[in-house]
Amino acid sequence: MRSRAVVVVASLALSGQSLAAPAADPFVDVIVVMKSQVAPTVVTPDRRERIRQLEKALRDHADATQRGARDLLAVRRKQGRVTSVVPLWITNAIGARVRSSVAAELAGRPDVREVRPSTTIQAPSAAVATAAEPNVAQVNAPALWDLGYRGQGMVVASMDTGVDISHPELATRWRGGGNSWYDPNGQHPATPIDLVGHGTQTMGVMVGGDGGGSSIGVAPDARWIAVKIFNDRGQATSTAIHLGYQWLLDPDGNPATADAPNVVDNSWTMTAGSCSLEFQPDLRNLRTAGILPVFAAGNYGPTAGTSASPANNPEALAVGSVDGNGLIDPYSSRGPSACTQGTYPQLVAPGTDIRTTDLYGGYLDVSGTSLAAPHVAGALALLLQASPGLSADGQQAALQAGAVDLGPAGADNDYGAGRLDVLASYNWLRSTPDFSVTVTPGAVSVLPGGTATYTVTVASSGGFTGDVALSLSGLAGSFNPPVVVGGTGTAALTVVAPSTLGTTGLVVTGTSGVVSHSASASLTVVPPPDYSLTATPGTRTVNAGAAAAYTVSVIPANGFAGDVTLSVAGLPASVGTVAVSPAVVHGNGTAQLAVSTVATAPAGTYTLTVSSSSGALSHSVTVKLVVNRPDFAVTMSPASVTVTRGQTATYTVTVSSISGFAGSVSLKASGLPANASVIWTGNPVTAPGTATLKVKTTFSTTRGTFSIKVTATSGSLSHQAGATLVVR
Repeated sequence: MRSRAVVVVASLALSGQSLAAPAADPFVDVIVVMKSQVAPTVVTPDRRERIRQLEKALRDHADATQRGARDLLAVRRKQGRVTSVVPLWITNAIGARVRSSVAAELAGRPDVREVRPSTTIQAPSAAVATAAEPNVAQVNAPALWDLGYRGQGMVVASMDTGVDISHPELATRWRGGGNSWYDPNGQHPATPIDLVGHGTQTMGVMVGGDGGGSSIGVAPDARWIAVKIFNDRGQATSTAIHLGYQWLLDPDGNPATADAPNVVDNSWTMTAGSCSLEFQPDLRNLRTAGILPVFAAGNYGPTAGTSASPANNPEALAVGSVDGNGLIDPYSSRGPSACTQGTYPQLVAPGTDIRTTDLYGGYLDVSGTSLAAPHVAGALALLLQASPGLSADGQQAALQAGAVDLGPAGADNDYGAGRLDVLASYNWLRSTPDFSVTVTPGAVSVLPGGTATYTVTVASSGGFTGDVALSLSGLAGSFNPPVVVGGTGTAALTVVAPSTLGTTGLVVTGTSGVVSHSASASLTVVPPPDYSLTATPGTRTVNAGAAAAYTVSVIPANGFAGDVTLSVAGLPASVGTVAVSPAVVHGNGTAQLAVSTVATAPAGTYTLTVSSSSGALSHSVTVKLVVNRPDFAVTMSPASVTVTRGQTATYTVTVSSISGFAGSVSLKASGLPANASVIWTGNPVTAPGTATLKVKTTFSTTRGTFSIKVTATSGSLSHQAGATLVVR
């Protein structure tokens, strides 16, 4: 059974302000396309550096130009008029679910080119079994296997319904890790899965082995990653597809790592007979990164003019289907391309009765352009293993140059350039005079100002004998020799490291006439051996006469293994003494800093500095010592008592403890009127505590207002408290 992908587009007017009336303002899924778009350029022939620079340019441009639209969406989201916002840097657009009135508001912005409905694409159905026929041999893949090219080191990616990771043919070929599976719909975020079978079938053609008794995959030693662009209902939205392409350029979200795939297979289409450029920026950026987007041409034949998007976009390589006899499959879509009016498809490959992997560990025979395209993707893995760094244009040229011409002579709108022949494409590449450049080692680490040495190897192919001049970008360096004569040989590259720490990407370019090839390496400037010094805790609090302890740690870095001598300063002799033990720490360890205070130590906060040295290296760290003096305070209550002569006034005297004071405090009252006497209860007081003071008056006691003072004494410490006595 052949599936025809269906495009479902919501009805939505986006011109001017003519969207839904306020009374009917439904939510709609849209793609907000910014007016300013990056024109991708090949900034370096080196693939890793090219992808890194391309991603940075796309991200920076999207961040700068989407800011106004994102701010508006954020405001409307708080108002409940926007439910989702997905920035897309690969195509400088924003996927969003908004009220139709918000869509109109966005369409009216000067920085927005258009607001279009989000497209929904139906997943291809899994094919039904028919009679099995050989296909891998037909494209001459075994001939490259015999030469040692089985896809080793290559990564192929699938944009499809997913992949059944449980299949024995595919489980061991998954690259694995957090950068090898992506579900933009968020339904299966961690583990590859395929509920339909279509993606499992296409992946088997690319990387399947011989576990079922025959070799079914074109590149059996390649590894695979996948994007499940279709949700569990079998539909893919524009936003999900954009996110999928965006992920392919940087699967782990770290531009510094080279984990983008070498090949991408797209065995899906939109409707036939028209041109949609919805994904043209995505495909253009893939090609700029050196990734050729391979597409199934579609199963809409045999009528002419049945090309399908995005396969008919100028940036795509559309693959039609032929049977085992080289005859065009009647269902295979025909040209000309609705987008370019040029030849469509560009190439054909076996697509009838193809034995491949299926769900639940099984196999079946399937047909359609969905199976033809992965033959080409697998073939690219073989060619890129043999010719690393081949540009997307170079990949397409090699595939078409090696194709077996079928139908009318030359390219036509049934067979394109002809049927895939990967051996012929390989031979075409090898027979074309050319050279390659490699750099070893790929990464070197040195100290600031140190010297790094690399070996640059130039290898010729196809009879190339030209002289190759070498140049370096990223840092200054020298080659010996600066020109590799005859196209084959090595040169020593010497680079002096800068004084700043960090990693610098180096690109070595070999040039011969108008031809140039590059290879990348890196130079990391690492800090010299050193150590750090810490002391814990940062602060200790003690009473005068007590001791305090700190732990001083020597922590080595960058291979430091020297002896570190410790010393301490900052404690006045009137406070106490300090010692550190051991005084020398060997490379990595701790020492104890001990402080002993004297009983007469003045209260206060003291800063102690722990200094260390090891050769020319020195570090210091400070700690605080807070010294408290045990003391007491005294208070009286109530503040005032009024009595008539002959009565007794009663006060409570409270002695409170400061810094752990627990001594005996003697109390003495003064300031009494004449002919009055004092009675104490609980005097002396053990702090903390209270005593009762009674002032007894007589009929002859002097009338008036008197300030009663209580003097509290404990050794050399003395404090006073006061209250008022009124005698009438």
